[in-house]
Amino acid sequence: MRTLTSVDAQNRFGELLDSAQREPVTITRRGRAVAVMISPQDMEILLDARYKREAAVTAFERFFARTDSKLKATSKLSDADVARWVRELR
Repeated sequence: MRTLTSVDAQNRFGELLDSAQREPVTITRRGRAVAVMISPQDMEILLDARYKREAAVTAFERFFARTDSKLKATSKLSDADVARWVRELR
């Protein structure tokens, strides 16, 4: 990943735009990263991954809530109940 100071980014903005099409470019100020410029295609990929992650987290939370409610409802299982469920699931 290429790195430019904020002053270089201002002075060479056209070059910065061209570089960002090939790879992400980090922009620093006083030695600390303050921004990253990426291509629109890279941004789409990042947003798609973010939406997929959010959907997966939501699905997991729903699954966990359903499972948790079943566990609470059946918290007083006997050994025979557990053995029967294991046989049924095989």
